[in-house]
Amino acid sequence: MKSHVQVAVIGGGVVGASVLYHLTKKGWRDVVLIERSELTSGSTWHAAGGFHTLNGDPNMAKLQSYTIDLYKEIEEISGQSTSFHLTGGMFMACTPERMEALKIMQSKERLLGIETELLDAREAQRRLPIMDPDQFLGALYTPLHGHLDPSGTTHAYAKAARINGAEVYLRNPVTELVQRQDGTWDVVTKDGTIHADHVVNAGGLWAREVGRMVGLELPVLAMEHMYLLTEDMPEVAEINESTGAEVLHVIDPDGEIYMRQERGGMLMGTYERAGVPWSTKSTPLDFGHELLAPDLDRIAPSLEVGFAHFPAFQRAGIKQIINGPFTFAPDGNPLIGPVRGLKNYWCACGVMAGFSQGGGVGLALSNWMVDGDPGFDVWGMDIARFGDWTTMAYTNAKVRENYSRRFKVTFPNEELPAARQLKMTPIYDRLKARNAVFGASYGLEVPLWFAAEGEEPVEKVTYYRSNAFERIKAECQSVRNGVGLTETSSFAKYEVTGPDAESWLSHMLANKMPKTGRLTLAPMLNHQGKLIGDFTVGKLADDRFFVFGSGLAQQYHMRWFEQHLPESGVYIRSHDLGLCGLSLAGPKSRDVLAELTDTDLSNDGFKFMDFRSIEVGMVPVLAGRVSFTGDLGYELWVKPEFQARLFDTLMEAGEAFGLTLFGTRAMRSLSLEKAFGSWATEYRPIYGPFEANLSRFVDLKKNDFIGRDAAMKEQQDGPAKSLVLFDVDVKDADVISNEPILHDGAIVGYVTSGGYAHHVDKSVALGYVPTALAGNGGGFEIEVMGERRPASILPDPPFDPKGERMRG
Repeated sequence: MKSHVQVAVIGGGVVGASVLYHLTKKGWRDVVLIERSELTSGSTWHAAGGFHTLNGDPNMAKLQSYTIDLYKEIEEISGQSTSFHLTGGMFMACTPERMEALKIMQSKERLLGIETELLDAREAQRRLPIMDPDQFLGALYTPLHGHLDPSGTTHAYAKAARINGAEVYLRNPVTELVQRQDGTWDVVTKDGTIHADHVVNAGGLWAREVGRMVGLELPVLAMEHMYLLTEDMPEVAEINESTGAEVLHVIDPDGEIYMRQERGGMLMGTYERAGVPWSTKSTPLDFGHELLAPDLDRIAPSLEVGFAHFPAFQRAGIKQIINGPFTFAPDGNPLIGPVRGLKNYWCACGVMAGFSQGGGVGLALSNWMVDGDPGFDVWGMDIARFGDWTTMAYTNAKVRENYSRRFKVTFPNEELPAARQLKMTPIYDRLKARNAVFGASYGLEVPLWFAAEGEEPVEKVTYYRSNAFERIKAECQSVRNGVGLTETSSFAKYEVTGPDAESWLSHMLANKMPKTGRLTLAPMLNHQGKLIGDFTVGKLADDRFFVFGSGLAQQYHMRWFEQHLPESGVYIRSHDLGLCGLSLAGPKSRDVLAELTDTDLSNDGFKFMDFRSIEVGMVPVLAGRVSFTGDLGYELWVKPEFQARLFDTLMEAGEAFGLTLFGTRAMRSLSLEKAFGSWATEYRPIYGPFEANLSRFVDLKKNDFIGRDAAMKEQQDGPAKSLVLFDVDVKDADVISNEPILHDGAIVGYVTSGGYAHHVDKSVALGYVPTALAGNGGGFEIEVMGERRPASILPDPPFDPKGERMRG
């Protein structure tokens, strides 16, 4: 066993083996995999082994497509068969809502260049004779479905890695991880200690234990998962003989089942609603190649539906029931990437769909470790999307919910109920008393919209416009025609202090820093010149700055900030709910605030983008004249103990001016009228600042900011694509995100976000198209709910294109 290595990968499942292989592929050959037992021990060996490309996030779907394409490569290198079967498959639909979901799936597959077919029930039965067409409305056929051998695939990864120079140590449990002062690790194992520059936690069922070795409580939980294997079925033999092919891989989400051929019979698995967590506190160290006791009663309701949908199963004998544990994160996506505050400690955990996603996880993580960036937009998998609010109890509640909903339709306006009312601001009860409908953002309860007095504050979930539509419209009109108040506590708030604060921020951000008492907008770039953040920066004093950004990305951005902090001279603090916010917006917002402060709020006394400490009533407030609504407005920041008093004071003074509360849905509608983008939609690490129309916030005269050379090259070469705002001719459904944008019948881009812009009375969509087409007004279509709808580029924001309201 080696005494020193570049990387020690802990865990010998398919994900750990993939990471090992991809590190060698990137040129890091001095790498080892350490497995407590044998390869595939844990979840991998008893997995059903299915794969497909479908995912709600096209960036994730691309990595899944990469994973499927990878299997031929590792077979050729290793000489080890993966038993790869590309059968094609179908997603079934029993309800109109599911058929709508299939249309959206089809659109997303088109973005990957994968042609699919939407079938009626009779055509689906022709391809899958074992189904009862009377039970279904239709199906979506997609070619990239299939299955493989979990054990053979894992060994193929490991053998390919060995050929490239890696080593694999089996039957050698890791017992301790000790970090040295230089950030490297002593990996203590049964057979001795390895000094590793980097550690990768690919522990699978034991990921929590490997995390706890370094004081980390990962938000993962194992769930029992069952599938059954049938005896040989004559119907299967008949299909094989008549078609010369295997039975299609099938996902029947309305029946909560999936199935595929297994030798001469069939495999049928279920994500039942009454899911059961396994080993909720810790995973037994002696667990390995064992199965759990089957519980037919628990999955009986799903099996009954499955047998009705596919009657051939009623005549089949059950050969075996497999029940084994798989780990899940709260949202069902993997947890990958570096961990904030733990130098050279990486995660590759919670990958429940290891044979669809394992290759993509290995590729992204190896890029990240070797090149400093994953090379893709992996926000949906980044461990930084979770914070300290993802406790063990929270994780338990959300994983159980996610498991029970694995195959349910999740509507774009749906807010899930598990683990709610965890993080609340001091005015939560006040907003609730005024009929707020809440959602959860980074664990925090945020007001989405406000139901009318006497109405139940519940939104009907749908792909179309909901009962909230008219209420949101009224909120938007109240802001545009008068004044509105909303909570902004969900924004991220950072305070940067110290003698070198300004020079450090100037290095981190692409724009020049503001003068004292002023705000500026500034993107943050990675070393490749791609967007990893957009911020509002306020300067209170020479050595004191406040930085405001996306609340969803607090961990993500703090990780980046801390990785680049100097040893002294700069101090950064994330306030989170230590600083709460309210935003006052609309043409009468100045009038309301003027009633409550001695500060001169005239256009000369408090200019657009001014930033200072003021008093509002009796409350000390940090105020900035800026608003994401694109209107005259003020963002007001206070310590949490003052927020309730500030809210009451503003509501009382605003009554004479018709002040109305508005939520985040109205805020987004208003910002869309200004073509404002946001983090994780328009601003993502696959776009450059010039593509994203942020050139006015990039100061290339500075020679010291991260990504400057790449940004300059983007400007000199010209951006390949451009962010544009579309006016979309729709019926009663607006865009959500990731809809294809077509020009002259060909897909040229996709929607990043959109919705209804109530004040200008337009359905709009933001999206990226080739720059050569960005000046063309017409000839575009956007696929909405499976139907191509005419769309035209708006050359200017439809509301206040010159920004006169903001500055007036």
